[in-house]
Amino acid sequence: MLGVARSTAGRRPSCQLPLTHDPLSTYDDNCMKADHAQLLEQAGGADPADGLRAVASLRLLTDRLEALHVANARRSGWTWQAIGEALGVSRQAAHKKHRRGGR
Repeated sequence: MLGVARSTAGRRPSCQLPLTHDPLSTYDDNCMKADHAQLLEQAGGADPADGLRAVASLRLLTDRLEALHVANARRSGWTWQAIGEALGVSRQAAHKKHRRGGR
């Protein structure tokens, strides 16, 4: 489940995460669709442990997607102002979160 530990008892084996720097660009689409369906099922279920694991996985996925698209935007010549506006934050907040070299 996208890097979050989970019990696999009675469930299908999880797909292996890739070993590349950009996991979203190479992650197997069928595995991703299956994992997303399982996340949605768990997020809406009655078990708090499953629901919280799903929330953590979705948060990780969201962070990775944001980083991927900010990097794409920067490579395409977008300014920090434009990126901040698209994300609904200030240009300073966008730059602080996504500048090269970490946070």
